[in-house]
Amino acid sequence: MTAPRPDGTPSEALSRLAALHGVATSYRPSPDTTVPASAAAVTRALAALGVDASTEEAVRAALAVREQEIAERLLPPTVVGGGARPPEALAALPEGTRLEVRTEDGGTRASAEDLPPGVHLLTATAPDGRTARSHLIVAPPRLPAVEGRSYGLLVQLYSLLSRRSWGMGDLADLGELAAWAGRALGAGFVQVNPLHAAVPGPPTDPSPYRPSSRRFPDPVHLRVEAVPEFAYVEDRVRLGALLERAARLREAVLGKGELIDRDAVWEAKREALELVRTVPLGPGRAAALRAFRTGQGQALEDHATWYALAEAHGPDWRRWPAALRDPRSAETARACEELRDRVDFHSWLVWLTDEQLTAAQRAAREAGMGVGIVHDLAVGVHPDGADAWAQQDHFAPGMSVGAPPDAFNARGQDWGLPPWRPDRLAESGYAPFRDLLRGLFRYAGALRIDHVMGLFRLWWVPEGRPPTEGTYVRYDAEAMLAVLVLEASRAGSLVIGEDLGTVEPGVRETLRDRGVYGTSVLWFERDWEGDRRPLPPQRWRADCLATATTHDLPSTAARLTGEHVELRDRLGLLTRPLAEERAEAAADVGEWLERLSDLGLLPRTDEGGQGPSQEEAGIRAVYRYLLRTPARMVGVWLPDGVGDRRPQNLPGTWDQYPNWRLPVADAEGRPVPLEDLAASPRLRALVDVLRADAPPGG
Repeated sequence: MTAPRPDGTPSEALSRLAALHGVATSYRPSPDTTVPASAAAVTRALAALGVDASTEEAVRAALAVREQEIAERLLPPTVVGGGARPPEALAALPEGTRLEVRTEDGGTRASAEDLPPGVHLLTATAPDGRTARSHLIVAPPRLPAVEGRSYGLLVQLYSLLSRRSWGMGDLADLGELAAWAGRALGAGFVQVNPLHAAVPGPPTDPSPYRPSSRRFPDPVHLRVEAVPEFAYVEDRVRLGALLERAARLREAVLGKGELIDRDAVWEAKREALELVRTVPLGPGRAAALRAFRTGQGQALEDHATWYALAEAHGPDWRRWPAALRDPRSAETARACEELRDRVDFHSWLVWLTDEQLTAAQRAAREAGMGVGIVHDLAVGVHPDGADAWAQQDHFAPGMSVGAPPDAFNARGQDWGLPPWRPDRLAESGYAPFRDLLRGLFRYAGALRIDHVMGLFRLWWVPEGRPPTEGTYVRYDAEAMLAVLVLEASRAGSLVIGEDLGTVEPGVRETLRDRGVYGTSVLWFERDWEGDRRPLPPQRWRADCLATATTHDLPSTAARLTGEHVELRDRLGLLTRPLAEERAEAAADVGEWLERLSDLGLLPRTDEGGQGPSQEEAGIRAVYRYLLRTPARMVGVWLPDGVGDRRPQNLPGTWDQYPNWRLPVADAEGRPVPLEDLAASPRLRALVDVLRADAPPGG
């Protein structure tokens, strides 16, 4: 094994090798603290990048190879252009080097200047005959600035049941919510959770942040009755029985207080969709399906093949027969044809879902929303799923994404998501990332990127080791951001980065310079470098989505009442005595209430009982405060509008808490269907406050 220093940290040679491959040998959880990475973590990360660092001899050999590669190469595999000055990689070419650029549209240029936006192929030929080929990414310098301010609703789609849905919120519900919020409330957007395809169950992992695929959506969100062919199903008896089953699933959640049962919902929808598929498509829709499949190409074929194979062999592709683990093997091609009907079925499902996603965005824009639907991009994919199988050459084997120990989690975090290899991304011109973004921007007015810091670096945790034994691996942020800005600008969409938690210096500034918004949550906005008190509204950043809470945090009602502390105590999640936790939470809220009161945002409650309750007054004051900030987007957590006490997800729990399975509910825990939400006086009063306090032109 590599000989570490006596303290277990990497040797000098290993540190040099790691630096050349973007693997960190230390990290800084705070400006005044540096924590070294272990030699074992660095060695494992290098191994996942295809670099043998298992012995000192191997380290020296790999170091010599890498240094020679860098010294002799004309160009890196991907170059970013489009700025006022030529890229450094081109400026460093030997004098007399000839360039040829084949542009995306098939044209040819002899210069890398004044190129249109796109990902082009660059060939450089040096005077000594050496030739190099590279991907040249040309993107606008930044995304366009947005005029004025907009406010909108934040909701987990599955939790938004209507009296027409099948036991969980669906895309027709999303379209209805957007149409109502745009027309009746003047909202500019609706933000939802990731709608990526899940690893099939049962049981299905309920977390939308551990999908099978980020590239394609999940058909569980389909409104079956909205599929045009539904009206022509001939077996009305069987279809009627399925509709009755759907009604029971809906009533179980809305009327009986049961949890959302995603697996039962999908089983009913799958059976209904199998019936709908027996109806032949008309010539126009058949042509649309063919065009969709052609446009999505091999990626869709791989995705549908994985789901067909999962039906036959189970959802963990690593346990399939050896030949089927390779998406490009002859056996896989044969199996694909043998299962052609199922492959076609899953391709058809993606097409239907894409249609309904597009319809939801169209409904939002027709209702006057400037942005429309804000979709959410998870940070990674499930290791057993379709993307990990189809793109396995782009993923780092034996590694998982997570977070290092910090002030909030001394043990660190392991999210169980395999990371992309930065070297393979660069070699492909970031093709998987480009395809992923292009697919999402088909129907997104804006895209929220979970853990946007992952465009710069990710914490890699070796399989079987605790998160404390991981290390950071760096990505080419310039290239990743260029791709992001390119695809977002082509789609005319905004980008919101979730940049909460530990963020390395310079990241927020770099994102802001490229036109990417940040995320600011009220309770975390304090003067951390000064008196640590609540940050005055005028000192908030403008380029952000400002909100009171998120899916991983307590609702505003629970925060104000302290109920989130009691919940964590009941589940055994507190690390300190309950009295200490209560006191700290009360002090935190007390400081914020004092700030709200000083600004005149917290009116006295009416002693005659005519005004809002103290809790409602507090919630409205919180949102009034957000409007005092310069934030260009203000998000209203929809459950706050009806006084919901429960978080949608409680980090640190699995089966102790019903994460991702709760419908939106009122202050007493009664589920509130979409129709009642739209008629809720409490929600309308909250939104009226926002509309009344919004600045002119907002």
